[in-house]
Amino acid sequence: MNPKYLSLMVAAALSAAAMNANASGYRFGSQSVSGQGTADANTAEAADASTVFANPAGMSRLDGMQITGGITAVIPHSKYTDSGSKHFTGAPTGGVTTTDDYAPNAVAAPNLYGTMKLNDQWAVGLGIFVPYGAKLDYDNNWAGRYALTKIDLKSITINPSVSFKLNEQHSFGFGIDAEYMKAELGQAVDVPGTVQFLSTPANLANPAIAARRAALLQAIVLAGGNPAALAGVKDGHATMDGKDWGVGFNVGYMFNLTKDTRFGISYRSSVHHELKGSAVWDFSTVTADPKVNAVLQASSRKANSPALVDLRTPETLSISWFTQVDDKLALMADVTGTRHTRMQNLNIQFVGTTEGDEVIRQNWKKTIRASLGMNYKLNDAWKLRAGVALDESPVPDETKRHAALPDSDRMQLSFGANWKLSPNSSIDMAYTFMKFDSANANYTNQCNTLAPAHSCTGNGETTTGTWNTRMQLLGLAYNYKF
Repeated sequence: MNPKYLSLMVAAALSAAAMNANASGYRFGSQSVSGQGTADANTAEAADASTVFANPAGMSRLDGMQITGGITAVIPHSKYTDSGSKHFTGAPTGGVTTTDDYAPNAVAAPNLYGTMKLNDQWAVGLGIFVPYGAKLDYDNNWAGRYALTKIDLKSITINPSVSFKLNEQHSFGFGIDAEYMKAELGQAVDVPGTVQFLSTPANLANPAIAARRAALLQAIVLAGGNPAALAGVKDGHATMDGKDWGVGFNVGYMFNLTKDTRFGISYRSSVHHELKGSAVWDFSTVTADPKVNAVLQASSRKANSPALVDLRTPETLSISWFTQVDDKLALMADVTGTRHTRMQNLNIQFVGTTEGDEVIRQNWKKTIRASLGMNYKLNDAWKLRAGVALDESPVPDETKRHAALPDSDRMQLSFGANWKLSPNSSIDMAYTFMKFDSANANYTNQCNTLAPAHSCTGNGETTTGTWNTRMQLLGLAYNYKF
């Protein structure tokens, strides 16, 4: 199977978002600790410099120079139970059928923001944050290994921004997104299924299959190998890495209905990525005979090569509301739509080889995320936060749910607090619990290892099982006003 698939999934991930926070797809949705405390319902609040991400128009509400630096720890708990994964031959893949140690114990995502008010109308800012992330490491012998054994997606965005306050009611913001991504993927190659298919008596009644088996055995003998080694054949392995910089933009608008109530609209564009990397195929442990291994790799046409995926990430549009009810209580809401339909079929190219593209069937759908939140000023030192959100998954059904992103609809409950240390400094804290719906998969790769040259690449596997996931997030940030 094409190791470049990772690149693809990386992009797919960009679906913005396999252990992701607060947002569907691969989007890593915790770019603000103050926002996390309200389940990200506070995009029209402009509570601190993280408004650079949420809505750059909010910078017009911040006085002087401000900085916010935070980190969010994501603590996933996930279990996979297999219910009949198969080789392309229809035989069970075997291997580990229940596993709960493929997700990391914890991953951390930092963020840093700064804003400066230039005058009564203009302000500038800079944000550095993690937009997407995925990290899964399955057992090399798990039942779904022909789809994936490992994925590690890392990214960072540098987001310089500017805002303009037209008058007391209208403010506008604009930013440039310079986005870097790096991805690594691993997966098994179904050599056992291929050998089994070429050795089954019923299949050998087909002259073309019989001729292919005879040619394989002849090549092994001519190379000085022992065909008997095929009896103990094992999986091959593929690895891939890819990286790229892409550029996009974000815009925002805020309308102050009164001094205590405002509405916001923010948009973050699609980003074009051309992920480039290398595909490496390892057949060195397929059998105990190195000469047999070399013949099997040559006959599979799996040659180390550059790999390429061209894609665009989905854009997002958010509509938000904030109102300060009285001196203590504030209410807020946000609705964000994501155009995940950007992620249809993804074609992975193996440059300079006779391998055809691997086509990953995503066909993701548009999604809506809705959140409600509140602030409560307990006293001069403490402000409490809470929020709840419902978030749709872009995966349309179990036939499109891949092991790289076992995503599903989820519910989020968040609590937070701001502790004012001095007139110029404060600390934000947040805790989030997320519960995902059971994620059933019945994903079939529609190309197998015996496909003709230049046609396609794939293992032809069917991964059938269920992921059950919950997640906790712990956020901590420091704010300072100069």
